[in-house]
Amino acid sequence: MSAHRSGFINIIGSPNVGKSTLMNALVGERLSIITSKAQTTRHRILGFVNDDEYQMVFSDTPGIIDPAYKLQESMMDFVRSAFEDADVLVYMVELGEKELKDPQFFEKLQKSSTPLLLLINKIDKGDQQSLDEAVAHWKERLPRAGIYPISALERFGVDQVMDRIKALLPLGPAYYPKDQLTDKTERFVVSEVIREKILLHYDKEIPYAVEIQVESFKESDDIIRIGAVILVERDTQKGILIGHQGKGLKRVGTEARKDLEQFFAKKIHLEMHVKVSKNWRSDENKLRRFGYQG
Repeated sequence: MSAHRSGFINIIGSPNVGKSTLMNALVGERLSIITSKAQTTRHRILGFVNDDEYQMVFSDTPGIIDPAYKLQESMMDFVRSAFEDADVLVYMVELGEKELKDPQFFEKLQKSSTPLLLLINKIDKGDQQSLDEAVAHWKERLPRAGIYPISALERFGVDQVMDRIKALLPLGPAYYPKDQLTDKTERFVVSEVIREKILLHYDKEIPYAVEIQVESFKESDDIIRIGAVILVERDTQKGILIGHQGKGLKRVGTEARKDLEQFFAKKIHLEMHVKVSKNWRSDENKLRRFGYQG
């Protein structure tokens, strides 16, 4: 039997380039929530791919932004940490993108000695000429990167990326139990699924002012009973979220429950309430409690 290989593969890039879609395609499970809104991913989420001979630890990170809140500063800390422990860095851009919003991060990429893959995503939305131009552009900007045109959504090119990552893995032990799928708890999965539904159905400030706390998770043989609180920053947001005769909150609950039943392969009873927690995004104590700061 050949020696065991393992490593951390960290995915970085601008908001909405498809990092979460790629992560889910690589891991083969829907771990990271995906919407068309920027800043959908707030935490650094790990997903594991195991075989007898290797363990890949994939890391999905928030999109790189210029922070306006303490919450967003914490999100950028998660991105910074992705540079520190990577065995392979995956930098993801979409077709037509020319640079990273944050020049400091880009400089880090240029200077880093970690193996680097540059993925040009969403190639199904362009033509051959725009792809050739993109490859030439990134070869010049990041000459040491391996460049892979992909469509994470269509799974085009994903297997080639996976093969290259396997080849780059260093020798090492498994960092996590081989039957484990993610470093996140079941409660975290629940809170992310609820937050995804809010991102899908509400506009403007509401999705960004929301934090989910799962207060109870009780599993028996045939059912999981979950109690969750949705925190918002203002009373007006609470009213909008609940909706006329509670219809808004009910829709979120119904859709979240269906997804959770699929994920846990079990019947789910989900109870949700909405509470106001004024300005939580700028409150360090609250952010620490919600897992955004060490």
